[in-house]
Amino acid sequence: MRLIGVISKRFIRNRLAFIGAVIVAFMIAIAILAPYIAPYDPTAIDVHNVLSPPGKAHLLGTDELGRDVLARMIWGSRVSLKVGFVAVGIAILIGIIVGSIAGFYGRKIDAVFMRFVDIMLAFPTFFLILAVIAILEPSIFTIMIVIGVTGWMDVARLVRAECLTLKERDFVIAARALGASDIRLIFRHILPNALSPVFVAATFGVAGAILIESGLSFLGLGVQPPNPSWGNILTAGKDNIEVAWWLSVYPGLAILITVLSYNLVGEGLRDALDPRLWDVEI
Repeated sequence: MRLIGVISKRFIRNRLAFIGAVIVAFMIAIAILAPYIAPYDPTAIDVHNVLSPPGKAHLLGTDELGRDVLARMIWGSRVSLKVGFVAVGIAILIGIIVGSIAGFYGRKIDAVFMRFVDIMLAFPTFFLILAVIAILEPSIFTIMIVIGVTGWMDVARLVRAECLTLKERDFVIAARALGASDIRLIFRHILPNALSPVFVAATFGVAGAILIESGLSFLGLGVQPPNPSWGNILTAGKDNIEVAWWLSVYPGLAILITVLSYNLVGEGLRDALDPRLWDVEI
C-alpha cells in the first residue's frame, strides 16, 4: 500500500500528467454519457441548416447534411475511445503471452518468437493495416482487431526483457524449488512484477490507436457514415474547408487534445513507476 501511495504522489506532483489524467477522465465521462448529453441525434439530417456556422442552436455548427457537429463529436468520442481501449487490450494480451513464453523459456523458443517479432516490426504498421482493411469489410470491429493484432510487438519485447531478469531472482528460484509449475511461476510470480512498463506502453498505445482510427476514417476505410467518428467529420471538413472551417478545427482539436493527454499520462506513469527517480524511501 505504501508503494502505491508513493507512486500516486509522484504522479500527482507531475502537473502535466495530472492535467492529462483529468482530461482523459473527462473524455471517458463524455463517451459514457453520450446518449444523455448529446443535444441532437448525430445522424439526423436537417436540410434547412446545411453548413450552419456555430451559434446558439448548434454550438459547433452543422455539416453538409445539416447534422449537429457537437452531437457527432460526442458520439464520435465513443468510437475513438472504444477502438483505443479494445485494440490495446488485444495487443497487450498477445504481447504478454508471446513475451512471457519467450522470456521464460529462452533459447530456441525465444529465438523463434523474437525473429517473428522482428519480421512483424519490419512491416510499416499503418500500411499493413491499410492493406488488411482494404481486403476486409471496413467496420469498427475490423479496425479494433487489426490494430490490436498489428500492435503487440513492443509489449512482447518489454515483457520478454522483464521475464529474462525476473526468472533469475531468488523468489522465482525458491518457488521453483517448492515445485511450482511453469504456468504458476509465469502468472503468479513473474508477470505481476513485469507489468509496470506494460501499463505505460498501454497508455501510449491508446493514443496511437486513436490516431490510426482517425486516419483510417479520414481515408474512408474506418467507421462508415452515417456513424460519427472524428476522422469522418474531418473528411467533411476537407471537402468544405473554404466555407465551413468548424468541420476541420473542432474534430482536429479533439484528436490533438485527447492524444496529447494520453501521452502526458503515459510519461507521468513512466516517471512515477521508475524507482530510480523516487526521491523518498519506501
